[in-house]
Amino acid sequence: MSRPRHTSAIARALRGAAALCLAALLIACSGNDDMPDIAADSGEQQIYDQAQRYLNNRNYDLAVRSLQALESRYPFGKYAEQAQLEIIYAHYGAYEYEAAVEAADRFIRLHPQHPNVDYAYYLKGLAAINSERDFLSRFIPMDETKRDVSRAKEAFAEFAQLLSRYPDSPYAADAKARMVHLRNLLARHEINVANYYIRRGAYLAAANRGRYVVENFQRTPAVPDGLAVMAQGYIYLGMDDLARDAIEVLRLNYPEHPALDRDGEFKTSYTLEGQQRSWINKLSFGLFDPPQPPQFNYHPRPG
Repeated sequence: MSRPRHTSAIARALRGAAALCLAALLIACSGNDDMPDIAADSGEQQIYDQAQRYLNNRNYDLAVRSLQALESRYPFGKYAEQAQLEIIYAHYGAYEYEAAVEAADRFIRLHPQHPNVDYAYYLKGLAAINSERDFLSRFIPMDETKRDVSRAKEAFAEFAQLLSRYPDSPYAADAKARMVHLRNLLARHEINVANYYIRRGAYLAAANRGRYVVENFQRTPAVPDGLAVMAQGYIYLGMDDLARDAIEVLRLNYPEHPALDRDGEFKTSYTLEGQQRSWINKLSFGLFDPPQPPQFNYHPRPG
């Protein structure tokens, strides 16, 4: 049975439209690949000015290509070093964080005495912070403390180098503020890991994480949870003296912590007096409302 003529005509029209769209797309892609259109006889100043226009218009992809062309054609020109520095920013603006880190590394390695090398350290730290974030996290709030923090550690190290080498840098104040944020993030990450260990019954590992926070992240909001984790872990392990010491420090310094009652006694589901069960759980012989592993996520208000 043959297809009706009008249906065939519609199908031909749709195929024609699809072909036109595909052709247009290929032409656009080809045009993007060839951009920016830098003439073979373009001078150094001309290419640099063009790159600046792309940067000012936040057209970072074309800025990267222009700066790369500038460096390639005039590797010893007066704008070569400046192009290497600005390409870090262009990669960062284009969300190409790994490329920005690599470009910053290259600039620092080639020009360790450059008067603006502090800017390379600063941008490298910013790129490291953002490189672990995926596309969705730019638009949807996500808890960074529950994600991989290896890049946060790298960023902290870069900002620390900036402050150590160039304490008077114009980027020092912002780097210091970002280090405070990163330190708080890393400390809270340790608490999240400790909470996970408690849920899994790895009480010694949990207590060690809590102690690590108390010893290495002093003056962060995670310290009271670190003490509570230590107390809970030691209670589970039967190390009552260590648990009492942790509870005493928690009571003296953070009396409003939710793990403490009004009398300053530790009040999680498993205390020094043993497992705390609700009356429903007792009446049902453990079938209903079972005690849950405690989780610590206290965020004290700034004093």
